[in-house]
Order: sequence, then structure tokens, then C-alpha cells
Amino acid sequence: MINLEKTKIILASQSPRRSELMKQAGYEFEIIASTIEEKITQTKPNLVVEELSLQKADNVLNMILKSIDLSLMAFDDLSLMIIGADTVVSKNGNIMVKPKDRENAYEMIHSIQGQTHQVYTGVTIIIYDFNTREKSYKTFSECTNVTLYPMTHSEITHYISTSDCYDKAGGYGIQGEFAVYVKEINGDYNNVVGLPLARLYQEIKNFKE
Repeated sequence: MINLEKTKIILASQSPRRSELMKQAGYEFEIIASTIEEKITQTKPNLVVEELSLQKADNVLNMILKSIDLSLMAFDDLSLMIIGADTVVSKNGNIMVKPKDRENAYEMIHSIQGQTHQVYTGVTIIIYDFNTREKSYKTFSECTNVTLYPMTHSEITHYISTSDCYDKAGGYGIQGEFAVYVKEINGDYNNVVGLPLARLYQEIKNFKE
């Protein structure tokens, strides 16, 4: 059972969207971004995001443990909670991460406009107990179906010109200007933003019980 009052929460992501969602849920946390070179060994979208979220969370935990003196009494009865996340867009089994350039962004958006695609976000929670020096893992993923209205060439190029596409999986951000092209969402909206907040809350609650 974890005591959140004695647990330091670390978000292993520099994503401003994930940070906003964590604040929305009332969590107090610090941000330490992963520096690991991500390696994908899976092929299914849900397994890819789970794998990458675990890599990020584990990397941040290791960075923290290497930078502190665990013999200090100051860490007694305290725990760390590391939250790592990764999001991809998938269409017909093709996985889309963040676009590399303008052409890549156009290809991504053009391939999903007027159709339904899937957004997968994987999350890993790692709890590290300073007393026992043990760590517990929980990794999960959520999938949301997103249907877009058809988009013209000029609409796609205009959106890309805003530069809102480059730091987002699939080349679009649902919470910005692109929202006018979203016809229907089946699943967790926050999952598309980058973090399945309700599921995360339930998983953290399960750690406490």
C-alpha cells in the first residue's frame, strides 16, 4: 500500500499536455524527462506504447537513483512514483509517431482525414520504496477511436503551417485548431491528448489499496 503523502511523483515527460492533465487531477509532481534512446521491439500499437512508456519511466528512475545517496536518513519511509507515457496514432496497422518534417506531417494527416483511426497511449507507473529498495511496476494502455471529417489540400497545408503538428503523434493535436476536423470520438478524449487520466487515477488508487 502506498501513502501518497510520503510519495514523490515524477512525470517522465516534457509534454505540456500531460503536465496539464496531471495538474487537472490535482497531483503535485515534478518533471524529469527521459534521456534514453527509445528502442521498439514490438509491432502491435498497444505493445509499442507500453514498451516505450516502461523504457521512459525506468530510465528516469535509474537517473534519480544514481544521483542521490540512498544511505541518507532523509529518505526513510519515503517512496518515488515515476509515471512514463507514450502515444502513437495507428491506421490499418501503420504506426505514426511525431512527424519528421512538413512532408511527413502532410502524409500522416492526409492518410487519416475522412476516416477512423486509433490513438494508443501506454502508461507505466513505477513505485520505488526507499526502505525496502524494491520497485513495483504497472504498465497498461488505452485505445481511442477518432473519426475525422474529410480535409482538403489547403486545409491540411494551413494546419501544418501553424506548426502545431510537429510535436504530436500522427501530426495533429486534438485540443487545438485541429479540433474542427474531429467528427467523432469513441473512448477517452484525454487519451488522445496524451494521457488516459481516469485510468491512471484508478491504477494509482489500486496501488494505495
